[in-house]
Amino acid sequence: MAGLYLVGTPIGNLQDMTLRAIQTLKDVDLIAAEDTRHTGKLLQQFQIDRPLISYHHHNRHERLGELLSRLEGGAAIALVSDAGMPGISDPGSELVQACAEAGIPVTPIPGVSACVTAVSVAGIEGDRFCFEGFLPQKGKERQERLEQVQNEPRLLVFYEAPHRLRQTLEDLETVLGGDRPVTLGRELTKRFEEIWRGTLQGAIAYYQDHDPKGEYTLVIAGDSAPSRQLSEAALKSELQALMQQGHSRSQASRLLAQSTPLSRRDLYQLALTLTD
Repeated sequence: MAGLYLVGTPIGNLQDMTLRAIQTLKDVDLIAAEDTRHTGKLLQQFQIDRPLISYHHHNRHERLGELLSRLEGGAAIALVSDAGMPGISDPGSELVQACAEAGIPVTPIPGVSACVTAVSVAGIEGDRFCFEGFLPQKGKERQERLEQVQNEPRLLVFYEAPHRLRQTLEDLETVLGGDRPVTLGRELTKRFEEIWRGTLQGAIAYYQDHDPKGEYTLVIAGDSAPSRQLSEAALKSELQALMQQGHSRSQASRLLAQSTPLSRRDLYQLALTLTD
């Protein structure tokens, strides 16, 4: 029994808690939880009486040594997040890596996932998907992440909070195009669960009249247009033409990246080799 157990918990509906998860939480010596108050309610629901310790984004580094010490001493510890699987857009990956390096066994106790749940009901053609989780909130990092997935042929899956949904939809429309099919899963498995299907442009219009509420999972169709394959000479020619139209090197690189499989960064490096 000694070792770390990654225990999946419900993303909303408590009836999605598995029998194995309940038994594991009853058997371990300690439960490390993202929010002890939230997990405390879950434990009370299933009559589980085990010690709780916090393990979240802000204290994960200082808690790491303490948890490793207990695990090396033979303890059985369960790691849970507020919802879903630990380590998936939630704390956990650092602890798993540290356990692997120390030779401590790590056992997954799988549970429901908002990502897979949303993909299953999206109704968008595609057998493969690319999980992106939460986008960076702003700045250069956010723009680069969006550019990276612009020509991705697989389904794209994002998580988003209600107060950022409108801005994210607008940013996605700018990069992917307004006609890209999208399915939004709101409050999945909960009482007010809602599945909305349409296009990015339609979603923007819908949420102009409806206030976003609850947590969202977005499933977006991949890029179905064949990417342009251009030689280096042809790429330089197109960059030069854009620059002659008055665009800066950065702007020309960004524009050309929208129709080629190359990133803006790669195209910018190529643009630096051109004369003004």
